[in-house]
Amino acid sequence: MARGFTDCHCHLPANEFTQVSYVKKTHSQLNSMALFSCYPGFVFSCFGIHPLQGSGQDLHSVKIQELEPFLPLFPKYTDDFVAVGEIGLDFTPWFANTTQERDEQIKVFTKQLEISKELNLPVNVHSQSAAKVTIATMKELGIRQVLLQNFAGKPSVAMEEVQARFYFSFSPAVSKNEQRAKLIRQIPLEHICLETDSPALGTDKRVRNELANIMICCEHTEKVKGISPDIVMDVTTQNMPLPYLKYIFYSMHYTQFQLVVVINRSSKAAPSQMS
Repeated sequence: MARGFTDCHCHLPANEFTQVSYVKKTHSQLNSMALFSCYPGFVFSCFGIHPLQGSGQDLHSVKIQELEPFLPLFPKYTDDFVAVGEIGLDFTPWFANTTQERDEQIKVFTKQLEISKELNLPVNVHSQSAAKVTIATMKELGIRQVLLQNFAGKPSVAMEEVQARFYFSFSPAVSKNEQRAKLIRQIPLEHICLETDSPALGTDKRVRNELANIMICCEHTEKVKGISPDIVMDVTTQNMPLPYLKYIFYSMHYTQFQLVVVINRSSKAAPSQMS
C-alpha cells in the first residue's frame, strides 16, 4: 500500500476551487456526490449541518428548521458517507450573541450526534468559543468516535478529551501560532491528525490554501514534537477513527457536505488541480 498523508478536513467544492463542480442550491448539492466517483479511493463524503449557515453578509447561527429538511437524507444516503460532519458549536459573539441562538445550535448539534450514534458513524466537530459545552454535550450522549477539527481550546480541556479518546487536527495556519504549538506539544501524537482546511486557514490569508500544504502541518508537528516527518505521517494516518480508515475529510462549511480525500505522498496534484 502506498504511504501517504491524511488531510482530515478540507473544502474542495468551495468556489475557490473552480475546477470542482459545485451546485449552490442545497438539495442539488447531492449531485456533488459525482465528485466522489471521479476519484475512487481518494474522495469520500461526510454529511452534516455546520453551526453557521449562509455566507457573506447572510452568515448566521444555524436554526433548527434549517436542519429539518435534511433529516431524511441521513438514513437515505448513509451508504454514501463515512462520518457525520462538519457539525458542532460556534459561539463567536457576532454570530451567536444570544442565549436563544446558542440553544438553537445545541439542538442542531445534539440531533446530529444522536444520528451519528444511530448510524454508528464518527463525527467531525467544529468548536469555536464553545469547547466546554461541545465536550459536555458529546460526553452526555456517550459519543466516542470524535475528531475535533482545528481545535483551539485550553490545554486542560484538551487533556480531558485525550482521556475520552478524542482526536484533534490542526491546519497550516497554526504554524504561526505559539499558543497552538503548546497544544500540539502537550497532546500525544497518537491523538493528532493533519488537516489543511483548504481553501481557508493557510499560512497567508491572501493566498488560497491547497491540499499540498498538508506538508506544512506535518513539518510543524515534526518541529514541535521533535520527531521525524515519517513518524508524523504514519501515526497521524493511523490515528483516523476506524470508520474513517485512511481517508481525508473535506467539508463544505455552510453547505452540508464534507468529503474525504487520500493524498499519495508522491502526488503533486490535488483533485482540484487534476483534469
